[in-house]
Amino acid sequence: MTSTDKSIAVIVVLGIVSVAVTVFLFIGKPSPKRTDRTAFVPPVEVMLTKSEDLTLSVAAQGSVSPRRQIDLVTQVSGRVVKIDNDMFAGEFFSAGQTLIWIDERDYVNALKRAEADVASARQRLALEQAEADQAARDWELLGGEGAPSELVLRKPQLAEAQAQLDAARATLADAKLSLERTRISVPFAGRVREKAVDVGQFVNVGQRLGTIYSTDMVEIRLPLTDREASYLNLPLSPKQDIEPVPVTVSATFTGQKVTWDGIIRRTDGAIDPRSRVLVAIAEVEDPFNLMAGADPKAVPLSVGLFVSADIRGKRYRNVVKIPRTALRSTGDVITVDAASKLHFKSVEVLRTTPEYAIIARGLNAGEQLLITKLDAPIEGMNVNVTNASSGASQSNGAVSVAVGGGL
Repeated sequence: MTSTDKSIAVIVVLGIVSVAVTVFLFIGKPSPKRTDRTAFVPPVEVMLTKSEDLTLSVAAQGSVSPRRQIDLVTQVSGRVVKIDNDMFAGEFFSAGQTLIWIDERDYVNALKRAEADVASARQRLALEQAEADQAARDWELLGGEGAPSELVLRKPQLAEAQAQLDAARATLADAKLSLERTRISVPFAGRVREKAVDVGQFVNVGQRLGTIYSTDMVEIRLPLTDREASYLNLPLSPKQDIEPVPVTVSATFTGQKVTWDGIIRRTDGAIDPRSRVLVAIAEVEDPFNLMAGADPKAVPLSVGLFVSADIRGKRYRNVVKIPRTALRSTGDVITVDAASKLHFKSVEVLRTTPEYAIIARGLNAGEQLLITKLDAPIEGMNVNVTNASSGASQSNGAVSVAVGGGL
């Protein structure tokens, strides 16, 4: 046997031995023990739901404006001879208070002439009446036949004299009215917004003297979308007998937050064609604390102030308030039954805020609501309830809903 054949034989033998060892080790290896795998049950927190009655209040914003604002305009011409100290911007005045005096001398003279014309016309009428009576007696004395004509009884002349007296009296009334108008006042208490005239200035009929507004009440225009308006009992029709809607107005003024109480008794006359919103008009009485009994130290609700308004809405019964995070993006919620299994429930959402969701239907009181966020919840999935809270929060029966902030 050659050396080459011996090498081949050795290689073959070694291969056979290796295969045998491998087979022996595989056959003699003990089989692994079988273990039971337990499914992972995630720990969760739930909330016990409860039903309650809630009043939804809608939040809005607007600027304070006077209920009545007018331009003060002269009805006579003349030189301004006096301006009251309360006719300067920011000053308050009373109803009927004279604010501006116009030179009255020309109008006094016109009044005297009108009085003289009335006296003259009255005398002429008396003469015509006497002559008419005399003409009637003369007709009887002369034995005139039949009824005398109107011309014989001087009725046309008498009518003309009466007409001249009436015209003179009308001129006298105009003269008195013009004289009264030299003293300019308004029939309501108010505040001066702007003065546009000064002493010595000549003014013509129709010239603006300044701008004033009443102080008995201010208004705030509050824009509302259709959805926000649905939460309120707004007077939308003249046939609706609805109580005024309470509203609380607040603002930060002189470094402090101040509130005022008002009401909404009407809405704007038309929907805004650009924004498509309905404007509710809030009214606040005595904004400057001028009425009897008002606190003189109270902060006034000044015209032009930008304020927030909290409007009391409708009362909803047997609704469930839950944390906003418990409402899924699909619009449903997850409950946990007594066997700790998950169930998806479709609900009717009345309103959402950044903190809460108000459920009108689909969720009953006493159910366990899942408030833990799970990555992939499955219907019927087992969970481990670690604790249960009694509700979303302690509610005071009112929920504030921000205009434009709801989802």
